[in-house]
Amino acid sequence: MIAPSRTAEIRRLASTDEGAATAALTALFADLFGLVAEGVAINRDQYSLNSLNGFFSADGADYFFKFHQEDGEEAMTGEYYRADILARAGLPVDMPVFVSNLPGEQVLVYRRRSDPRFSDVLRALDVAALDGRRDLTGEADAVTAERGLDAAIARVYLDSLHPLTPAEAAAEPIHRLFHDRLVDMPGRRFPGGRLASFYLGQTVRLPGLELAWADFAARRLVINGRAYRQTVGELFAAARARLKPELLADAGGVVAHGDAHNANVWYGEGPTLSFYDPAFAGEHVPSLMAEAKATFHNVFAHPLWLYDPAEATRRFSASVRLGEGMLSIDTDWALTDLRRTLLAAKAELVWRPLLATLKARGLLPADWREAIRLALFLCPTLVMNLRAGAATHTETSSAIAFAVAVMVGSAPDGGEDDMTTFLDAMDPDR
Repeated sequence: MIAPSRTAEIRRLASTDEGAATAALTALFADLFGLVAEGVAINRDQYSLNSLNGFFSADGADYFFKFHQEDGEEAMTGEYYRADILARAGLPVDMPVFVSNLPGEQVLVYRRRSDPRFSDVLRALDVAALDGRRDLTGEADAVTAERGLDAAIARVYLDSLHPLTPAEAAAEPIHRLFHDRLVDMPGRRFPGGRLASFYLGQTVRLPGLELAWADFAARRLVINGRAYRQTVGELFAAARARLKPELLADAGGVVAHGDAHNANVWYGEGPTLSFYDPAFAGEHVPSLMAEAKATFHNVFAHPLWLYDPAEATRRFSASVRLGEGMLSIDTDWALTDLRRTLLAAKAELVWRPLLATLKARGLLPADWREAIRLALFLCPTLVMNLRAGAATHTETSSAIAFAVAVMVGSAPDGGEDDMTTFLDAMDPDR
């Protein structure tokens, strides 16, 4: 019999009974690490969509803890939290002082540091720009730090790139962030997982409009006047087919963090960036998946709409209207100039060299654009429930969310958008 996940129970308690949650954390640290934890405090954090973090003291030292907890994690197999893989490869990574990688009890404990997370630095810069008081020096420093990390990531990807067997590809834990959220385990029954629990049989509430999920998912979206080829339902089905773990062996594998959104990145002096929380790090990460989370969550999820829907609703607008088989969404949400610059750096320094090397080694699939798009599409749609009222989303932020998800996932009928510009910039044939 599989033991219940202690981390899942602690995450549940954290939202309903903080005292019970801190008591459970104290017991967990004692059981796993022999630590007598004092002053355990949970950090209320908009970036912790599937994780929990906080602080405590023990034996005269101050610590920061974090754990990522996936649905059904207690049934997971394989190794997790492998920071040593990243360190050996030469990536900048903060090494934990205590680690538990037991399924259902996966926890990292770090020496507490005063550096901000890169996510917090960039949010402040976004808000300043939206308020008409751009911090150009701060933005330049952030871009310098990003370019330094991107260059290091690219070196590791190119140095570690190697052919994969389907079994090696399928064994990597990164799939818990993508394909495994579409299906019920064991057996990979589709539709299942978060796709089923978040959306199937539910109602989608948008500004002035409600649609049954089946109706919404079957409509083609027209975003700010531009029609997109695939519906939300078609994108989920395509992701299920193309992103099967064993099929992703076709583009080889690399050493990668795999979940390097900027809330897992410290912003240090220099400025320099360093990773932490390598819950999904691996030596055989399918190359087209390695940088997907970082690309979406560090660029397209901002400004504000994914992590702070209430603030996004205050600052942006969205309207919708129905047509024959269509749903039009018009919004004034847009990437900030800083996020566009970070996206351009990611294309130039990471994606383009990787794709060029894949092509040179005969490892670049003909449908690489579709594979990358589908991975990016799953990032927002399955990291949290995007329906208004289901979690934190409002009708306005939900409309923005689905618009962004379809924009990254589907090619437009014509013309250019932020995603086509990005793909063109990294295309090794251009």
